[in-house]
Amino acid sequence: MSIEVLPVEGLPVFHPGDDLAGEICKKIDLIDGDILCIASSVYSKSKGHIRTLDEVVPSEKAKEIAGMCGEDERFIQVVLDQTEEIVLEYPFVLSKISSGHVGVRAGVDNSNVERGHVIILPPDPMAAAEEIMERVREISGKDIRVIITDTCGRSFRRGQTGVAIGWAGMDAINDFRGYHDLFGRVLEITEEAVVDEIAAFSNFLMGESNRGVPAVVFRNCPEWKGHNELYFEPECDITIKALRKIN
Repeated sequence: MSIEVLPVEGLPVFHPGDDLAGEICKKIDLIDGDILCIASSVYSKSKGHIRTLDEVVPSEKAKEIAGMCGEDERFIQVVLDQTEEIVLEYPFVLSKISSGHVGVRAGVDNSNVERGHVIILPPDPMAAAEEIMERVREISGKDIRVIITDTCGRSFRRGQTGVAIGWAGMDAINDFRGYHDLFGRVLEITEEAVVDEIAAFSNFLMGESNRGVPAVVFRNCPEWKGHNELYFEPECDITIKALRKIN
């Protein structure tokens, strides 16, 4: 197996109303089976999922949390507006959002956007991936797979890595349960989060500062079989259960 990884370079700065998929198709000739990874920030910018901080009125809860964390209370209010459940309030806000994703500050970001504005995650990342996939098919006639990515910190380790928050055209998990290992033992718990692994490497090429590469193509990736249950069911998520006791 030889996988080719192609950063989509030369894309413009995106604004609300821009045709993200169309601009990507201008910069690279996609082929059937490609996996296109797109940073959630540029998708959100193209769709207008942006808040102007001067227009945000912070609640008392936002002021309380901002005071503890040393954050702009308007920023925290945007975080609360996107939050389905606050998992942790201090030393940072850890939020669960409606899509099931759990992230610091609900994924709200003030980088790579004009001063005084913040970007919020796509409200429905799965639909976002499906939309890009269909738009690429409409423009190019190619059947590709799509991953919408975001960056997240990790428990127990320093540093951030890319993760998939939306995907289309593939299963999130490669399920090896029932297969045999090299010594004939039946695998009972092995479920590989392939979309996260691909998202992480795409983030390595996108960069985190001013590189300006918001899309990456993976070519010659094999297909796999599994399922889309990437997020734990609430009763199975022991980390959130433990944090709820702390909060």
